[in-house]
Amino acid sequence: MGSDRLLQTVGTAAAHASLNVPVAGVDDTVGEVLARMRGPRYVEAGIVAVCTGRKPTGVVTIESLLAADDSARMSSLMDADFPVVAGQQDQERALWKALHHDESALVVVDAAGNFQGVIPPHRLLAVLLEEHDEDVARLSGYLKSAAGARTASTESVGRRLWHRLPWLMVGLLGAMVSAGLMDAFQAQLERQVLVAFFIPGIVYLADAVGTQTEAVVIRGLSVGIGVERIVTREIMTGLTIGVLIALMSYPVTLLMWHQSQVSAAVSLSLFAACSVAVIVAMALPWAMSKFGVDPAFGSGPLATVVQDLLSILVYLTVSTALVG
Repeated sequence: MGSDRLLQTVGTAAAHASLNVPVAGVDDTVGEVLARMRGPRYVEAGIVAVCTGRKPTGVVTIESLLAADDSARMSSLMDADFPVVAGQQDQERALWKALHHDESALVVVDAAGNFQGVIPPHRLLAVLLEEHDEDVARLSGYLKSAAGARTASTESVGRRLWHRLPWLMVGLLGAMVSAGLMDAFQAQLERQVLVAFFIPGIVYLADAVGTQTEAVVIRGLSVGIGVERIVTREIMTGLTIGVLIALMSYPVTLLMWHQSQVSAAVSLSLFAACSVAVIVAMALPWAMSKFGVDPAFGSGPLATVVQDLLSILVYLTVSTALVG
């Protein structure tokens, strides 16, 4: 059962290996091997795996086998310097190992070095095409396949609307909610009109920081780099950007409007909004990719709505607390 589970592991070398191949011992003669090969139908008969016990020690090509004398031993014909891959090795790495050794098939072993089968040429070719398709898709900014990229690029107007309009409706709903937030803080805005002047700037800067992070995350996902590998650096970058923007905004706003409380509220809000925007921009593409949704369609509009609402809420809350 263990080997069966190994052979079913998707995306690994073992997933493409087959045990339905000719196998011989080192002391077997050519005549004995050829006699056993007559009759059975093999998935791959281009090479014979030569084993000592359960461990592969070499391979013999069918060309060498047919050209040899019947009395010749397999040990004298086998290539002992043959490419071997572990069953759990990634299929792409296994493919390149076969290509670099100029071999048409590849022997697969388990963790103990026991023979687990051979990846035949047609499976190596299938993996090559699959990986090429995936690489093209990644370069195009899509996560699944080049076929998906082509479909999204050439789909009908109706399908385009279906993919995009729902997210924009979410954006419209967010605009209504933001208007409600502004209304909830109407008294504060009327008491200090200057507070309202900075809302577009705070929202824009938070969006800009979030968009930069989102681009980094989506690019990373598209080339197989998980969010967990960039989360620490991005959070530190977001916090640093927030601190620097806050430090720069305070003296500028104070010099121009001479309102220290408003300047403090703007600076603190910029720091908080930029920091939160980084987290939102990382979380949404990651969540969408986990649920099988292409982040290229929805993470931008959704992240913008969430970031805008949070930025407005943070700023109006801070300004209410600090500005009399």
